[in-house]
Amino acid sequence: MAILFGTQEWVDAMKKALETSQPYKEAAKKWEGDIYIIVEPDAAYKHRHVLYLDLWHGACREALVITDENEKSPKYRIFGTFTNMKQILDKKVDPVQSMMTGKIKVKGDMAQIMKMPRAAVELVNGMTAFETVFPD
Repeated sequence: MAILFGTQEWVDAMKKALETSQPYKEAAKKWEGDIYIIVEPDAAYKHRHVLYLDLWHGACREALVITDENEKSPKYRIFGTFTNMKQILDKKVDPVQSMMTGKIKVKGDMAQIMKMPRAAVELVNGMTAFETVFPD
């Protein structure tokens, strides 16, 4: 059954996928820092989503849909348009390459991200480990 993108059910499914992914645990074993993933609307998609992930040493300790960005103060903010984010979810582009080319913006310690590019890839794998449907 497909899960609606941007919902708490979707982030719960992603958290579960990360918790059971040995490749993610290995790739992110030195990662320290929580993240907002902010999906901005564009011509292809009218919704805005803010997803919060508390990632720590290969574990996803918390995953939430956020309605007020002041609710948390994450170490990282990763944001981009829906179209650019969906290209990552569809695995048409590499997440780190998208950050390096500016298609996806990052606020936070880019050097840490660059030290662990496999963790970013495995995070995306966790986001795509289940079927997703996108709202109209």
